[in-house]
Amino acid sequence: MSIAIVYGSSGGNTESVAKLIQKKLGKEADLIDISKADADKINGYDKLILGTSTWYEGELQDDWDSFNKDALEFEGKTVALFGLGDQEGYGGEFCNGVGTLYQLSLEKGAKIVGDKNSTEGYGFEDSKAVVDGKFVGLIIDEDNQSDLTEERVEKWVESIKSAF
Repeated sequence: MSIAIVYGSSGGNTESVAKLIQKKLGKEADLIDISKADADKINGYDKLILGTSTWYEGELQDDWDSFNKDALEFEGKTVALFGLGDQEGYGGEFCNGVGTLYQLSLEKGAKIVGDKNSTEGYGFEDSKAVVDGKFVGLIIDEDNQSDLTEERVEKWVESIKSAF
C-alpha cells in the first residue's frame, strides 16, 4: 500500500507538521507539497493524509485553493485530515480549510479515518472542521498552542496507524 502526506503550506508550519506526522507514523510515506503535484500523482496513492492551513476568512491555503480538485479520485481510498489555524485571531472560522477537505473527501468517496477528535482544550467560536461536536481531523494551533503540537500529533497518529 502506498501512503502520501499531501500538504499545502504558506508559512512553513503545515509542512513542519506534515514532517512530524511522517516521523510519528513510522511507515514509509511520501511527503508531497500540493504546489508541486498534480491529480495524477496524488491519485496513484491508496492512502492519503491531507493537510492544509486556513487563511483569510476561512479559505483553504492558496496552493490547495488553486489546485484542480475535480480531478482527484478518492473512491475506495483511505483519507485522514490535518489542519492548522489560529483559534484566537480567527476563532469564527477556525480550521475551516480542514472542513473543506473533509467535504471534498466525502464527495469523492473516501473512507475517512481519524475524524472523531475532541474539541476540548481549544477555544474558538465556530469551525467547519467540527461535525457532530468533533473535529474531522487533527487540529493544530501553532500560533497559540505550539507546546501541544507534538503530543496532539502523536495521539492522532496512534489513532490512525492501523488504517495505514
